Amino acid sequence: MNKQPLMPKATAVWLVENTSLSFDQIAAFCGLHELEIRAIADGEVAIGMVGLDPLTSGQLTQAEIERCQADPNARLRMAIADIPMPVARSKGPRYTPVTKRGDKPDAIAYLLKEHPELSDAQICKLIGTTKPTIQAIRDKSHWNSPNLKPRSPVMVGLCTYLELDAALTKARAHLPPGAVPTPTVSYGDDESEDGRED
Repeated sequence: MNKQPLMPKATAVWLVENTSLSFDQIAAFCGLHELEIRAIADGEVAIGMVGLDPLTSGQLTQAEIERCQADPNARLRMAIADIPMPVARSKGPRYTPVTKRGDKPDAIAYLLKEHPELSDAQICKLIGTTKPTIQAIRDKSHWNSPNLKPRSPVMVGLCTYLELDAALTKARAHLPPGAVPTPTVSYGDDESEDGRED
């Protein structure tokens, strides 16, 4: 099944105006009904709409259009992009869904325990938290300290493994040769858990 092109109706307008493809072929490629393509051709739909050229946008090739014009039973195939599309990432703080916000303190506790080489700024960026929150968890003055259970931010969905790995690689590059980071906070499945009230 073909992937639908960007702006299907505008693409259909361009194909109607600039090719001799059948209505059926255009409809199949654009994910529209054949009657809608016929209405575009008759000027009943998409009046005044500027067509989107699928050749310049890289969605089709001229050879593919010519192949289908020569064979009315052929179906247009979307061109395969040979360069990866950039992943859009908004600037500013990372958005965390409401359902995951309660997991942030546990994830911070995990990073402080398992990866003390990470700076507070890196933890802020990975999890979308603040330095005062990190400090409160580090010195156990956080309001929910007795109930924190260190959990990997990857497992709770606050960051990806690749993001965590990139942060750790960057942090370890700044350590002196032979330095082994030591945990700064004891949470979790160690001896300190026995003395914690649940």
